Amino acid sequence: MSAPAIRTEGLTKRFRSGQVAVDGIDLAVPQGAVYGFLGPNGSGKTTTIRMLLGLARPTSGTAWLLGERMPDEGASVLPRVGALVEGPAFHPYLSGRANLVRLDACDITADPATSKARIDTALERVGLSAAAGKLFRQYSLGMKQRLGLALALLRPRDLLVLDEPTNGLDPQGTREVRHLIRELSDDGTTILVSSHLLSEIDQVCTHIGIMGEGKLLAQAERSELESDDDARLVVRTTEAHATLAVPVLEALGLTDVKIDDLEVHGHLGAIPPERISAALVNAGVDLVGLDVRRRSLEQLFVELTGEGFDVAR
Repeated sequence: MSAPAIRTEGLTKRFRSGQVAVDGIDLAVPQGAVYGFLGPNGSGKTTTIRMLLGLARPTSGTAWLLGERMPDEGASVLPRVGALVEGPAFHPYLSGRANLVRLDACDITADPATSKARIDTALERVGLSAAAGKLFRQYSLGMKQRLGLALALLRPRDLLVLDEPTNGLDPQGTREVRHLIRELSDDGTTILVSSHLLSEIDQVCTHIGIMGEGKLLAQAERSELESDDDARLVVRTTEAHATLAVPVLEALGLTDVKIDDLEVHGHLGAIPPERISAALVNAGVDLVGLDVRRRSLEQLFVELTGEGFDVAR
């Protein structure tokens, strides 16, 4: 197996006040993944991202990006990494395009001959072509965020680290960023995206990491989170046949089987739903509907952090 695109061992950040912002976390972001990095206010997500990119030095522990140790190998690996951290910062008296031209010229690894074409492409991808000549200080928050994304996309990247990429965007802009993340992932780019919008993470991410009070509380492939032991089967049938369904489900191995009006509930476990439907029909149960309800990302988040879903980084 290839090495993770992002890996940390015991990564820790302790401030002079004694506060432990990040407490010995072991991140593992596989190559090609879209890794959703979640956590309530003050959980340590942005501090972790800053350490990954060499913007803050860890108190202890080690981080690797694309197989290179950070920050020691930052000069060689960071040109392969695009990032948007804590909102973009540009020169307010320059236009959006002029800001990108200036920053691209500062990149000694970028080809000056392709600068214009790359900037045009990046502006188009984030929907800023028409506003490229407008001064940055006249940009809305959403436009500033788009320009930050354009900067991260000036060159092909093996890894993108995006901190709240939809901050300030309207619903249409949020959908466009979601589409862009999928498009970049399809091209083979690994993406770590930190967001407080669980619905957005839910739609694009293949892997999830949840932070709380500086600790990594959970980390798994999305499919693993969906196949947990809390999955419940819900059978909808007629009132007369609800009692017929109970022994059938219990014989198949479902537990905690209960009748609630015209629905029969039970813990599913590892039993295939198609096997259950066939058994119910064979037993003469009038099957109106059959659903599998698994623990949602929001439920998992609340269970682990005790926080509501609309939280900041």
